[in-house]
Amino acid sequence: MDTEKNNRYGLIGKDISYSFSENYFKDKFAKEGLVDCSYQNFDIRNIEELSKILTLKNLKGLNVTIPYKEAVIPHLDHIDPIAQKIGAVNTIKFTPRGTIGYNTDLIGFKNSFSPLLENGHKKALILGTGGASKAIAFALEELGIEKTYVSRTPKKGQLNYDSLNQAVMKEYQIIINCSPVGTFPNVDEKPALPYAFIHAGYIVFDLVYNPEVSALLQIAKANGAQIKNGYEMLVGQAEGSWTIWNEV
Repeated sequence: MDTEKNNRYGLIGKDISYSFSENYFKDKFAKEGLVDCSYQNFDIRNIEELSKILTLKNLKGLNVTIPYKEAVIPHLDHIDPIAQKIGAVNTIKFTPRGTIGYNTDLIGFKNSFSPLLENGHKKALILGTGGASKAIAFALEELGIEKTYVSRTPKKGQLNYDSLNQAVMKEYQIIINCSPVGTFPNVDEKPALPYAFIHAGYIVFDLVYNPEVSALLQIAKANGAQIKNGYEMLVGQAEGSWTIWNEV
């Protein structure tokens, strides 16, 4: 842990040794010659441990990942209006007036996902209901795409996986996996979808980026669907965070 730097950044999450962010920002600092910047993972067991991290010296910004994007909100001094509407925070900025929570998943996803869209893509299934799914749902609304959540424990207005029959799959031309299913090391796992009904008219977007082509994306590609993983979205949200941290 590098405690000597005057500009410290990091990632809040649970079981995040695989994290994209730490390596991304360390490489960024090296390439740009930012010798006074450091980035580290803060792997915490519960959100109550956040209070100690928030008091560390020289912290300029934090990213937030699973499972704390929603739980972090009550611990911050201010919430950006967009993050407030989304209901999830993935970026924290330290300022003289206190901590401010933002959401850059929104712009990262929109910039990565939008080029895939064609006229027939009107409705989306969102797999998972965690913090990341909230930014995706907000982005879809901005893009004019209807969305329905799919969950193993659905609430009112949501679907469960058993209800995804041929008629439902025909109605939705977009599938977005916001769950961690299929992430390394559990690379053989995949969402419980009726894969036979996925075909060339579909977009299948998986926020999972490790492995590069998840089991979900492998099958979707074999069936002719457009596929994309979450790497470009992650780069977009990371750069969005960097911009926020360095805005005067």
